[in-house]
Amino acid sequence: MKFTVERDALAEALTWVARALPARPVLPVLAGLQLGAAREPKQEGAAEPGPAGAGFLTLSCFDYEVSARVRVRASVTEPGTALVPGRLLVEIVRSLPQHPVEFADDPDGVSRTCGDAAFMLTPLPLAEYPELPDLPQLAGTADGGALAAAIAQVTPAASRDDTLPMLTAVNVELAGKTMTLAATDRYRLAVRELDWNPAPGTGQPGRIALLVPARTLSDAARMMSHDADVRIVLRHGGDGPGGGSPDLASAGPARAVSAEAMIGFEAGGRRLTTRLLAGEFVRYRSRFPEEFGCTADLPAEAFAEAVRRVALVAERGTPVQLTFAPGRVTVAGATQGQAKAKESLPADFSGTEPSIAFSPQYLLDGVVAATAQQPGEDAQQAARIRLRFTSATKPAVITPAAANGGDFRYLVVPQRVL
Repeated sequence: MKFTVERDALAEALTWVARALPARPVLPVLAGLQLGAAREPKQEGAAEPGPAGAGFLTLSCFDYEVSARVRVRASVTEPGTALVPGRLLVEIVRSLPQHPVEFADDPDGVSRTCGDAAFMLTPLPLAEYPELPDLPQLAGTADGGALAAAIAQVTPAASRDDTLPMLTAVNVELAGKTMTLAATDRYRLAVRELDWNPAPGTGQPGRIALLVPARTLSDAARMMSHDADVRIVLRHGGDGPGGGSPDLASAGPARAVSAEAMIGFEAGGRRLTTRLLAGEFVRYRSRFPEEFGCTADLPAEAFAEAVRRVALVAERGTPVQLTFAPGRVTVAGATQGQAKAKESLPADFSGTEPSIAFSPQYLLDGVVAATAQQPGEDAQQAARIRLRFTSATKPAVITPAAANGGDFRYLVVPQRVL
């Protein structure tokens, strides 16, 4: 194996693919990153082969749960494959000067040279490394910018508590030409709908619900861009019995996933796959109130900045309180015996309940998500949010104030002010 690759292209590709490396691999070999160098094949019908040495370097990793693969241009002298310590390779490449990087087999390992800098890595046993999963079925495509924006809107609401694994996932529902993403940690719930293009002849009628780990879905969003389609590939399991979950919702229809069920995302020469989580998501649609007694339209940026400033004096677990008056809202918070703060700003309010309180972080997550600018959307459209609620003890809903605000909804449980 011998090839040369541009340092910046290599560093960017390594940074992305290394996010899928396991932090605590169950086997030492799973800490490896696979390098595959191949020459560019001669195009069918071409009179002459491509440029001498033209080829690709494929970087990949797989820990039986998540796989990542990225391909970059390289000048390949000798095709080949090697497995090297992944995180160490990333650190080495980050430190290299701005020169092309040359890799080559060596009797002592795999050498890499960049200008006057030279490193030698002892390879890991390639024969013990698992094969990357093959997901042959194309489920459909979606605009990369729209899907990445939707993922960013819902993933902050996913739980970080592994005791309820299904709540650490984003529920991805595919129904006709509509994709719905939903995530909850039992105290807030984010839902976003967007259009997608199902592949013809997939043989998947009706609604399909998939539990995709939120962290991996966020990593997939990093490879997506506006006006570039993302291919969604799928190996789907069957239906069956499952469990439930409390608080924001009761369990939905029974649905299970086989041990081999996976989903993958492909865009821009990159591919990320992950196993789907078994279990069932909450029946979240019934948790959104149909009517509200109070509605407030707020300037999103000014409101978010006020909440951030007031939250500086609120100790951990202490809410910020919103108090509404004609044409104004006052944001207030305090740490007993230490400090207190309040700030007023314009707001359009109607209703009979003058105050409600929230966790500042939960409130900010909802405001930021509701005002995320969508591809092709004017920045002015995302300038205001709408907060609707009925009482200080019942869940409130945050949406964009624009007419198309129904695409995103964020339900948050209020807190009591002591």
